[in-house]
Amino acid sequence: MEIQKKMESNLLKQGERLDDLQLGGLGLIQDPDKFCFGVDAVLLSDFAKVRQGETVLDMGTGNGIIPVLLAGKTEGKHFTGLEIQADTAEMAQRSVRYNHLEDRVEIVTGDIKEAATIFKPAFFDVITTNPPYMLAEHGLRNPDDRKAIARHEVLCTLDDILRESMRLLQDKGRFYMIHRPFRLTEILTKMSQYKIEPKRIQFVHPYLDKEPTMVLVEGMRGAKPRVKIEPPLIMYSRDGGLRMENGYGHTGG
Repeated sequence: MEIQKKMESNLLKQGERLDDLQLGGLGLIQDPDKFCFGVDAVLLSDFAKVRQGETVLDMGTGNGIIPVLLAGKTEGKHFTGLEIQADTAEMAQRSVRYNHLEDRVEIVTGDIKEAATIFKPAFFDVITTNPPYMLAEHGLRNPDDRKAIARHEVLCTLDDILRESMRLLQDKGRFYMIHRPFRLTEILTKMSQYKIEPKRIQFVHPYLDKEPTMVLVEGMRGAKPRVKIEPPLIMYSRDGGLRMENGYGHTGG
């Protein structure tokens, strides 16, 4: 216990906290003054299918939540997180060290728009991304630039993500993204444009009788057109409890 506390104190900086991910003892370092992960990252890590021995790239990894979760949930060989903000990437690297995942998880500082020059073309089996949902000109930006970057397409666009994913995915490689339903037509059109064919879609509803607030999409590089609509995922019951079931009454995840 004392060794663990000493390790935490060496990795945490002032104002940061260590959150228990409730997954095999894994933890994540976060700064409450910056953008912290939400349920969307957890949903994406459940939706993404990573097979034994596969290599995964998470675009715009932030604090590294998705690579860390996928390392804990799957038998993938190696997970890379790409993050443009150097201090956020450094914090993610400390989470990797805390979890002793250095042999499976790597955090790289770099720009999504240049991802295909940072990594080898057609190298990854799987790409995941939890991108900014809002267009750069849509709505009010948070005065905190870091949060604006996470929520609005300030530093990268949907086109940037899909273009670089097309270049980095192997043939029949898989692409996983969580986004907002109001942009679904644009998402599906552009995925096909960049030769990442939509294969699976799942809507996420806060309550059974409410419209979806998130959508999970799986695509495949170079596949033929054919898409499956999964049963909707319902997050909460009316009594306020966590439901996390699909629309047919089965537990999600």
